[in-house]
Amino acid sequence: MNELQCGTSPIVGFRFSLHPMTDRFVEVIKGAMKETDTSAVWMHTDDVSTVIRGKQAHVFNVAKAITLHAAKTGVHVALNGTFSVGCPGDSAGDVYLDMPDELLNQDETKQYVSSQFALYPMNNPDYMSVIYREVDRAKERGVFNESMHYASGIHGDIHDVFDFYEEAFENARSDAHRHLVMTVSMSINSPSHEGSVKR
Repeated sequence: MNELQCGTSPIVGFRFSLHPMTDRFVEVIKGAMKETDTSAVWMHTDDVSTVIRGKQAHVFNVAKAITLHAAKTGVHVALNGTFSVGCPGDSAGDVYLDMPDELLNQDETKQYVSSQFALYPMNNPDYMSVIYREVDRAKERGVFNESMHYASGIHGDIHDVFDFYEEAFENARSDAHRHLVMTVSMSINSPSHEGSVKR
């Protein structure tokens, strides 16, 4: 693989923490990791969070699969994470960019998700128009929930939500502004979701 210029790496990363609201939290987290095929991404877990890195499609696929497997336990699960691409100096683990495009996790189980996201197009002076455009896209996709300070609410089936997030992450960056950060917070199986689930 050719050496990449600073800030142009196509490696996508996602650092996240999963919080199952149960005293069986270790079992839920480890079980979700075990059930997910992570062979297409670079992954490291420490005592605070886990990071996965590789091709965009594989990173989003693994992130969704881990979240879905944790949710399928039925316990209330919260997830907080940060997607990033184009970070200067991010090249370690770039061997995973040679992985085939085939997605390894294909579970189509339906699961309602309530979430919030915020986009940070780095060094882009026109960042607000980028954010507004992606919020409008969420409305078109039927996953927009509500406006709020410092974030936008997104909800719906987990597959629709992750599809929107990946699309927004792709469209919010450009050749001129490659470095993008997107934060995501999710709540799943919360008692407060009753009556909000789209059937």
